This record gives sequence, structure tokens and C-alpha cells, in this order.
Amino acid sequence: MRKILYSLIVLSLFSPIVAAQGYSASHAEFGVYADYFRLNQTGTNLGGLGARLSVSTTPYLQFEAQMAYDFSQAFTEGFTSSNGTLVVQRSNLRLLHGSFGPKLQTPGPVRLFITAKGGFDDFGFSSAPATFGTFTDTVSRLRANNVNAVFYPGGGAETFLGPIGLRLDVGDEMYFNNGAHHNLSITFGPTIRF
Repeated sequence: MRKILYSLIVLSLFSPIVAAQGYSASHAEFGVYADYFRLNQTGTNLGGLGARLSVSTTPYLQFEAQMAYDFSQAFTEGFTSSNGTLVVQRSNLRLLHGSFGPKLQTPGPVRLFITAKGGFDDFGFSSAPATFGTFTDTVSRLRANNVNAVFYPGGGAETFLGPIGLRLDVGDEMYFNNGAHHNLSITFGPTIRF
């Protein structure tokens, strides 16, 4: 990860000034994405939808905020009760996760980037259907639930054809609960530049 960061910093220092022509400090990007999250602790694959907003400060640096809601994923868990009976139960796990941080990027039609964000993971169990009302209820109860701090180092690529683009992110979404727990996170989706 350090080699990638150093390479991007050196590349940005020696990139031609011509790449910055036509840059507007007021430009921002909005994107929606499909989200894949591999929860290693339970071996559960979660999928959902998310959105992000990125605001440029220079041609090489953006600050972005993102939030995703991973739909209910049922998995089986078992435990032995005090009288020796094996109990197996289905758990409907949902995840709301959000983060904010900088993104360093290269110039050009295909931009490579690295990012380091901080945020939260909110794990919940519910058998309610996945609707917009369920999502807003989860967000409104955010501070009352089991919220874990998150650090997300990652990277990816994005390309634009005019104002429309595609973006792919891959990273390690580490949440902290009695130590760090490493989890694969992949997002992919369209982006609009304005």
C-alpha cells in the first residue's frame, strides 16, 4: 500500500501542468453503486446499494462521503444450550455503512486512485422487508444500535466519457470491535460529473 501511495505522489508531482488546464475548482461527482461486502467473521457475503458524493479541491485530490445499505442476508448459526441440545437458527443480518475521507487520483481519461476513509458499520438483525422505509428507520436509529468504527484503505479506477463515468473500488473495510476485523469490500457503478 505504501508503494502505491508513494508512486501516486511522485506521479502527481511530475505530471505536466497541461493536465490541469480546463480544471474547475467547483467540480464534483455523484455516483451510485452496487456494493459487495465479505463479512469474514461469519463467512457471510452481503450485497446492497450505495451512493457517494466527491468534491474536488485540486485535480489530484477529492474529498468524498459515501453510504451503503446491504440488504438482509440470512445465515445459519448454531450453539449448544446448557442441557446439551444443539439449537440452529437463521439470522437476518443487515449492514449500514458510511465513510468519509480523501481520494488521491491521477489525471487523464482513466484515473487510478487510492483512498483512506474513516466511518462506521452498523450491524443489525431484522426480518423486515428491504424497503425505503426500512432504510430510513435504520438511519434514524443509528446512534442507538451497535455501531463500530471503520477504517477503509482502498483503491481503484474510474473513467469518464464526457460527464458520465464508471468507477470500481476495492478495499479492506476494517471495523473495530475487540480488535480489528478485516473484510473485503468491492463497489462498482456509474458516476456523473458536474
